[in-house]
Amino acid sequence: MRRASLLLCTVVACAAAMDEPSHARSRMVEQQLVARDITDEHVLAAMRRVPRERFVPQEDQRQAYGDHPLPIGHGATISQPYIVALMTQLAHVKPGDRVLDVGTGSGYQAAVLAELGAEVYSIEVVTDLAEQASALLDELGYDNVHVRAGDGYRGWPEAGPFSAIIVAAAAPTLPRPLTEQLAPGGRLVIPVGQFVQDLKVLEKGPRGDLHVETILPVRFVPMVGEVETQPRH
Repeated sequence: MRRASLLLCTVVACAAAMDEPSHARSRMVEQQLVARDITDEHVLAAMRRVPRERFVPQEDQRQAYGDHPLPIGHGATISQPYIVALMTQLAHVKPGDRVLDVGTGSGYQAAVLAELGAEVYSIEVVTDLAEQASALLDELGYDNVHVRAGDGYRGWPEAGPFSAIIVAAAAPTLPRPLTEQLAPGGRLVIPVGQFVQDLKVLEKGPRGDLHVETILPVRFVPMVGEVETQPRH
């Protein structure tokens, strides 16, 4: 009888341990997103489904749902959950949309977009990160995400135009190739600036005009590659 009780306790403990990330995910959504200004139910549902702990280094998995970014190697980070949710909400992604994700990093943002039913094209300048993210996204069954290594400044023109573009690195000025790849009505969500950065949303009008809105101050790693050779206005 005692042996059975011990076995039962072990099974219960294992079940609780296995369920711990889902509880942490739910708390993150309620305390960090709903308690702020994330109101899009589709975005909230996507954030509840994606296992963020799989997108951080093993030694940091206990911090996966903390309200802060985490390093993922190669000088890159995974953004805090709130920023991922905010940028996704600002992008106005709908099922079937073609979306460009610049700065794949761990692949977490791409997974959230995939959960919304988008066809996601994700580009990462660090080859090792691109390969790791691609393998993980495949393992998790995200067959609507396409990852390649390359310079995000030029985007992915052969896959465009895009209904939304999300950029996870700060550009000193707005990258013109990305605005050109936006479809009419499309939205580009991007941090802009060097020492002082602002999260901006650009919406392309039917005649190609751009409406720009500044959302809030942010701090992202800088975009590297061709953007560093461009004139700064």
